[in-house]
Amino acid sequence: MRILLAEDEPELASWLARALERGGLLADWVSDGRDVLPSLAARRYDALVLDLGLPGLDGHQVLAALRATDQRLPVLILTARDSLIERVGTLNQGADDFLAKPFDLAELEARLHALIRRARGSAHWRQSCGPLAWDATTRGFT
Repeated sequence: MRILLAEDEPELASWLARALERGGLLADWVSDGRDVLPSLAARRYDALVLDLGLPGLDGHQVLAALRATDQRLPVLILTARDSLIERVGTLNQGADDFLAKPFDLAELEARLHALIRRARGSAHWRQSCGPLAWDATTRGFT
């Protein structure tokens, strides 16, 4: 599974990309809001993790532009802005989930996996190869 990470803080983005990879999610990183839509057009992603405080185009502008294209890509907002008005407004604008910084990595991973499962139309995703089956929910082989 591949996600696009739109985050303007390089240290956080680098750490987060490595951590998500250990959890089975490949992350490509952009640091400017103007790079989000071209990146989404160039490659297929399973989800977008979007900071609201991006330079160029802020997260709200990116989200509005994305939803104007009628794309159904799951968008998880990851931001330091955590007021109730911000959360509700951003979800009503078209975000699928909202997580405020600081955050717990396990919660972020669980939310991303849930968003991707729902977007794929599957509550429980499994990939089989011969006698082995990879369960994306438990992230284990059976």
